[in-house]
Amino acid sequence: MGKIVHLLMSAAMVAGLGAAPALAQSKQVLTHETLWMMKRVGAPLTSPDGKWVVYALSEPSYAKDETVSDLWIVPADGSAAPRRLTSTKAGESDPAWAPDSRRIAFSAKREGDDVAQIYILDLAGGEARRATDVPTGAARPQWRPDGQAILFETLVYPGAMDSATNKKAADERKARKFSMRVYEHFPIRYWNDWLDDRRPSFWVQPLTEGAMARDLMSATKLAQTEGFGGSPQNDGGMTLSPLWSPDGKEILFIATTQRWDAAHARVNYGLYRMPADGGEPTLATPVQGEYGDPKFTPDGKSLIVKFNSQGEDVYDLARLHRIAWPAGGAATLLTGAFDREVDGFAVTPDSRTLYLTVPDAGMENLYRLPVAGGKPALVVAPKFGGYSAIDIPSDAKSTELIASYGSAVNPAEIVRIDPKTGRHTNLTNVNTALAATIDWSSPQHFWFTSDKGRRIHNMIVTPPAFDPAKSYPLMVLMHGGPASSNADQIGLRWNYHLLASAGYVVLMTDYTGSTGYGEAFSRAIKLDPLRGPAEEINRAVDEAGKRYSFIDTANACIGGASYGGHLANWMEATTSRYKCIVSHAGEVDLLTQWGTSDFNYGREVASGGPPWGDSKVWRDQSPITYAKDWKTPMLLTAGERDYRVPMSNTLETWSTLQRMQVPSRLLIFPDAWHWITKPEDSRQFYREVQAWLAHYLKGAPAVKGGPIATPAKAAPGAE
Repeated sequence: MGKIVHLLMSAAMVAGLGAAPALAQSKQVLTHETLWMMKRVGAPLTSPDGKWVVYALSEPSYAKDETVSDLWIVPADGSAAPRRLTSTKAGESDPAWAPDSRRIAFSAKREGDDVAQIYILDLAGGEARRATDVPTGAARPQWRPDGQAILFETLVYPGAMDSATNKKAADERKARKFSMRVYEHFPIRYWNDWLDDRRPSFWVQPLTEGAMARDLMSATKLAQTEGFGGSPQNDGGMTLSPLWSPDGKEILFIATTQRWDAAHARVNYGLYRMPADGGEPTLATPVQGEYGDPKFTPDGKSLIVKFNSQGEDVYDLARLHRIAWPAGGAATLLTGAFDREVDGFAVTPDSRTLYLTVPDAGMENLYRLPVAGGKPALVVAPKFGGYSAIDIPSDAKSTELIASYGSAVNPAEIVRIDPKTGRHTNLTNVNTALAATIDWSSPQHFWFTSDKGRRIHNMIVTPPAFDPAKSYPLMVLMHGGPASSNADQIGLRWNYHLLASAGYVVLMTDYTGSTGYGEAFSRAIKLDPLRGPAEEINRAVDEAGKRYSFIDTANACIGGASYGGHLANWMEATTSRYKCIVSHAGEVDLLTQWGTSDFNYGREVASGGPPWGDSKVWRDQSPITYAKDWKTPMLLTAGERDYRVPMSNTLETWSTLQRMQVPSRLLIFPDAWHWITKPEDSRQFYREVQAWLAHYLKGAPAVKGGPIATPAKAAPGAE
């Protein structure tokens, strides 16, 4: 009861920022403050015995360094309310249960730490104790099956084999009197960060008193091979995804020796195994490609892993495979006839069944599949939203399905699923009461068949105080990727309801190239990177106008980010049907994007060869080719630290707009990456977008000059 009261008070305070009426009077229009300040519930992690569920809970703030993130725990049977496990200024990441279900390891940078270290918290009570002391930091802990040691990852310096040599290398670099980056290979950047010469490694920390952590990887011939690396992470690091074998005698991991081939070929990875006390790694299965999410069945007889071979196509569906253990060898395909990509999976305690979360047309459904193989069977298809994470305790007496459930109007919560009834029960209700006070509704879905015979899925979101008898302006939102989709989930970067809050209907289309519709649908974008998807989006606008009388398609704006920004620029070049356009992180010239982005070979595959070849795609589907036709007013935004779609693309678009004397406004966020994620930057971004839409769709005064000031007393929905 206290938690619900607290949430209602929080909602009232948030509403008070916009001088909104009392909660009891009416539902509230969604504002940036309401959205941003919602607490964020992380994925569930269930104890092996099935009694407890741990999750991270983030409590956001607009103030710098005041966001709080702690670990919470709740009984898996829902018999008691959640309680906080940690309460420190620094957040915890990568929690991992000990085999005894009594201890939790996690990574954190606490007071006195120069870098993150591994900490262990005993549920019996007391403060978490630090388990590691390594100068390069420690992340992603994994308990040895006997609970007496922890495997963790770190990035090490060239030639360094232990803590002392790594510390010496770090100190030497810190003492340099110059600042310079040096490269001899591609890539040099990834998403939002410059890469350096550190390499991934995994160490083992025994939990006996006074024991030192040991680097198992760096001394191997494999790790010293040119081009050795792990899977890149969005923070500029890499992971080898290591895990213990069931008997604790081996370590498995995913690595490549082709890292420096990225400029001219696909980078393939191998699944390796090595003795846990050191030695040279060998391949656990012979085929190389892309591996992910390896998990052992509780009986230790099978290793389940995602895998896709990397051919010369723009998209390869990752499918589940099973590898016999400890024999290893060729993998058995489990989901070969299943034309959907498995997002997540978990294994039942009897090692006989897999439960899968699968994106499908905006939803995320739950399927069941025998470990021995067969056809996945649909277990739950939620009416709205879906399951974004799933976990099953390995040692429970019966199968317990713990998951994250959310939708576009239901912030993610931890739930327990009953596969027999197809229903779930909430274990947390962090944002349930607050969500109930907001005037928002679930997306409406419709399909049409394109001129090329493809079924195209679409969603619309209606504004608050919606009246189907009225007519509403239209905001067309194009998703990034292109290998992604519009999901019935809450997002921060382009929130459907926040865009709709000022009185617009929002339309979203999963054009050709989107995921969740089968491998062929995703691959069909090859050699047609912009024109085909744009034609489908324009057709979707026509179809929405026919189906929904409340949509005024003649009074519409369009926008998107990343690949959605590429499409926005293409719309500028090829149609005048929209009154305005918003483009964030969009390319204007395929050649510019090829030469400046953090990867290029995949772009060659999509466009039919290198820029100097005979493919016409490079010029025919570059928006700048048609600059003489540009005339639609355009709002451009970019993060100065974006290396996936570098700011040069936006500056080229800006120069072209100015050259053609098209009404335009340019917003550069110096501290932003590919995404605008800092709270005040995000709030300002939405202010600017809403003001741009209001001018062209509602006749509001145009914004001139510097940034839009914070209104002293904003009306509900003004954000």
